[in-house]
Amino acid sequence: MEDGRTDVQPVAVGVVLAGGEARRMGRDKRLLRLAGATLLQRNLAFLSGLFPTVGLSVRDARQIPASLPAGVEIVPDVVTGSPLAGLASILARYREPIFALAADVAFAECAAVERVVEAFDGVDVALPIVGDHLEPLHAVYGPACLARIEGLLDRGAHSILDLLPEVRVRTVPFSSAAPFFNVNTPSDWEEARRREGVAAHPDDPCKPAVLGVVGRPNSGKTTLIERLIPQFTCLGFKVAAVKSVAHFDIDMPGKDPWRHGQTGTEAHAVASATKLAFVTRLRAETRLAELVERYFSGYDIVVCEGYRHEAPQVIEVFRAAAGYAETTSSPEELLALVTDADVPHQHRFALDDAAGLAAFLVGKLGLSHGRA
Repeated sequence: MEDGRTDVQPVAVGVVLAGGEARRMGRDKRLLRLAGATLLQRNLAFLSGLFPTVGLSVRDARQIPASLPAGVEIVPDVVTGSPLAGLASILARYREPIFALAADVAFAECAAVERVVEAFDGVDVALPIVGDHLEPLHAVYGPACLARIEGLLDRGAHSILDLLPEVRVRTVPFSSAAPFFNVNTPSDWEEARRREGVAAHPDDPCKPAVLGVVGRPNSGKTTLIERLIPQFTCLGFKVAAVKSVAHFDIDMPGKDPWRHGQTGTEAHAVASATKLAFVTRLRAETRLAELVERYFSGYDIVVCEGYRHEAPQVIEVFRAAAGYAETTSSPEELLALVTDADVPHQHRFALDDAAGLAAFLVGKLGLSHGRA
């Protein structure tokens, strides 16, 4: 690092880098929730309290959340493929120093950001160091970095660490890595929840909430599920669904997967770039708890059509036009009743009030307290 001082340009822009693919996490970690807010929401709000201009760096338009805090500016990658490419797009957009924060940082601290910003004086990059570990996604980058980054990208280099030897860098020593803790893997997520003080499930800290949707035939169970699941996904939850039926067969006779199954295999799978189907032979009906444990442990909510006597929480759909005189469940068995009839229940919702029902269930299932 060169020690010569230059005119100091204030750092007035904070940007959340949210263009990653979350391969190690296996899900969109930006939407993991702590204390009722996603990591992305937390970090955008955090930067909004520190910088007059806040940006959100994304790989493409599909990563833009449905709702954003007022004033947040979207900065799409011009060249995709790495945080370094994201920095290039950000610096090209603002042409001034920016503070860059990874979207998956769980517990950002004002004091840590202020120390790094204060160190941006006569240099091109200021970043924390803990022991011998650098924190390049909790750092200030000056506009002089842009040309160097573009050159690196042209040469096929995509690591921010490749940039540091080519620019003036000031490292800021920290004794603790706590302000820079980020969520890369499921075990990181468990640790973040522990640090936040989220009570773990007694059997499995990542066990999903399981909701049964029950009702008599033609009452509208499937229709309600079709309306309810999008409400959950819009709130950032990862949802799975289970339907209990008497018999089904997804194989098409004569096709290759069907032929594989006819050979006597115990199981076979069909895989494409976007879908996977796994078929296994059963000697006995699988209990709901086993299905959830075996296939859905990484999900937030499993919505089940049926399973009245197995789902730990149940709501019922009761539609007057279906022609039944009474519900299939007693009021005390139900978390909520969804109906257009004058049937009493403490938590009653209209057939078309999926948004209100989802908001109620988020609280009742404990999803607003950090489960994600």
